[in-house]
Amino acid sequence: MAAEPLRIYLTDHLAGATAGTNLARKIAEENTGTQLGDVMSALAADIETDRTTLENLVAKLGFGRSTLKEAAGWVAERFTRLKFSEPLAGSRHLKLLLELETLSLGIEGKLAMWRALQTRTEPLPADFDLDDLIKRAEEQRATVERHRLEAASLAFTP
Repeated sequence: MAAEPLRIYLTDHLAGATAGTNLARKIAEENTGTQLGDVMSALAADIETDRTTLENLVAKLGFGRSTLKEAAGWVAERFTRLKFSEPLAGSRHLKLLLELETLSLGIEGKLAMWRALQTRTEPLPADFDLDDLIKRAEEQRATVERHRLEAASLAFTP
């Protein structure tokens, strides 16, 4: 039963990774042909890789995937599409700012998860490099932050 909290924790984060991947893809698609589109396309691929890494960890630890939680992550991301629509946000710049902030929070959550896993007394599988995953999440967060601040500047300029 000691593994149950870890299973719940990881499957919750896996659901979040599904939402984050979809949101990054959406931002990339909506900005095709721009620098932001290129950056978000690469970021979406990185987030998908991290999601796959997390899926593999869940499997190696003997935990089943939670299709219910993953579906909830998908639904949550779809809800953000409505919430962050241009008509509701009021402008495309504010819409982008809200999307990038949501993506940034997701990456911050992933970073917190990798760091939390460092506190485990039981080792993780040998091919699971937390230091590398943490560094990558920090880089992802910095990338999104640059674009988030650009979007904020545009959103708040009359």
